[in-house]
Amino acid sequence: MKNLHIALLSSIVLVLASCKKEVEKPKVIYDTVKGKGIAKVDTTQVAISDLPIQMEGTDYLIHPVGDLRVYERGTKARYGSSSVIDLSFTISNYGENEITGYLQNLKFQKTDSDSIRPLTDKPALIQTATYLKPVADRIKKQIMVYTMFDTDTNRDGKLDSSDIKCLYLSDISGKHFTKVSADFQELIDWNLIESKSRLYFRTVEDTNKNGQFDKDDVVQYSYIDLSRSEWKVTNYEPI
Repeated sequence: MKNLHIALLSSIVLVLASCKKEVEKPKVIYDTVKGKGIAKVDTTQVAISDLPIQMEGTDYLIHPVGDLRVYERGTKARYGSSSVIDLSFTISNYGENEITGYLQNLKFQKTDSDSIRPLTDKPALIQTATYLKPVADRIKKQIMVYTMFDTDTNRDGKLDSSDIKCLYLSDISGKHFTKVSADFQELIDWNLIESKSRLYFRTVEDTNKNGQFDKDDVVQYSYIDLSRSEWKVTNYEPI
């Protein structure tokens, strides 16, 4: 009887533990209503900009724009009940012709002008912005590549890394801002082949429409010939 009680107790503990596990949220919630998920603007956030960056050999300054970061330390002050608050005024990092961070926008300014224009006027979360300097030297075109989130695909009211990552291009002025990955396909990675002036990238498509990207879905292989006047996406089959 004692062993039976122990077994029952163990079973109850396992059930409770499994119930407490957080269910993994889908990256995509499909809606019968056509249209994209629109993220809500958080009016409580304070937008700031880092100091401008000038990519080597270009005539444009790039101003990274993001939210002021507020951190609450894990331990409370020894005398008193208030937690210690830290502010970080740095919102981006720069190295090897690439800006990284979680940015709300980038703003572009020609070096001989006081005018500043935004990359986009829509909600966005930019993870990387990379200047393709090897291509600029080869074909005399100054192109930027962006990995970012542009749609609230999981319909939680905000843009973050839980949404689908996508791929964009623009020229160094921020103009001709163009999405090159397909809607509702998750960007895996991209790579520049300098000798062919091609930007190769992979995405995964949720072919079984379960809201997740898994082994049952299909990987799409694509490239763009950057030497052409238009950024046309070409699919190819390496396997």
